[in-house]
Amino acid sequence: VQSIEFIPGGLNTFQTDCTSLLLYYSLFISLFPFSFLFSFSVLSSPGEIAIRVFRACTELGIRTVAVYSEEDRGQMHRQKADEAYLIGKSLPPVAAYLHIPDIIKVAKENGVDAIHPGYGFLSERSDFAQACVDAGVRFIGPCPETVRKMGDKVEARSLAISAGVPVVPGTDAPISSVGEARVFSETYGFPIIFKAAYGGGGRGMRVVKEYEELEENYHRAYSEALTAFGNGALFVEKFIEKPRHIEVQILGDKYGNIIHLYERDCSIQRRHQKVVEIAPAADLDPHLRDRLTSDSVKLAKQVGYENAGTVEFLVDKHGKHYFIEVNSRLQVEHTVTEEVTE
Repeated sequence: VQSIEFIPGGLNTFQTDCTSLLLYYSLFISLFPFSFLFSFSVLSSPGEIAIRVFRACTELGIRTVAVYSEEDRGQMHRQKADEAYLIGKSLPPVAAYLHIPDIIKVAKENGVDAIHPGYGFLSERSDFAQACVDAGVRFIGPCPETVRKMGDKVEARSLAISAGVPVVPGTDAPISSVGEARVFSETYGFPIIFKAAYGGGGRGMRVVKEYEELEENYHRAYSEALTAFGNGALFVEKFIEKPRHIEVQILGDKYGNIIHLYERDCSIQRRHQKVVEIAPAADLDPHLRDRLTSDSVKLAKQVGYENAGTVEFLVDKHGKHYFIEVNSRLQVEHTVTEEVTE
């Protein structure tokens, strides 16, 4: 194997002056004992994750390939790769990076052996992971079925329950009407929260604090989810007021071994978007930390998780924790964990 392709979402993050240990690990557990070529496409400047992955590959003696949209001809990730190819000709930038046929075509025509999705865009699309497998290209990340299960927030919730991990009270399946949301609110009371069933990142989320706000927020959440993820399906949960948001970094190999690299506190947010990450979480009860990390590993083993990922929890004012989702990919904030682990 002599090549790998990388296709991340181009978010900027905290540092660019050291190569990522998590990236090394994610490459090794997916490709060892092979060597390979790497291709990457980025939307926003400077495409930090692409450049970091390229650097890791270069240090490992791996040839790299970038893909780019017409608007991103001058982006740094294109210059850092050994080769670069245009995708999505005449398409808008976002549409170009979501155009799976073009990406697979570049991989097959240029001897690419593996694709790293980075974060954003196609990184949590099970159909993309499956397209890689079908084309004989290794997808650096969890297997397509795991990506699908974790991307379906309702199924992920069901798997957590099966693994004995506590969850916030919520619907067992996506709701199909505002009437179902009314029934839920009558059972559990307000506040409640609408969440996109097939996406995350704060999009398709709406908190409802009283009955009069219910219908408007249902339609807004549906519209946001449909625009962001191509599917407007929502589920409803009881809203935990003023919680701490704690996430646990996990790593898994192909032999069923799962480890955790402790937690990050991402409670400081704006519009459900994380603003500050702190590791380790300040003033976190050691017993609670043990439960959070243990439950993360337990859930990862339940699904046979491979590669890097993050298990996210809410912690209420009584110190009870609740699973909310798994991000089955590298995250922008993985660099924070690198600063507190060896």
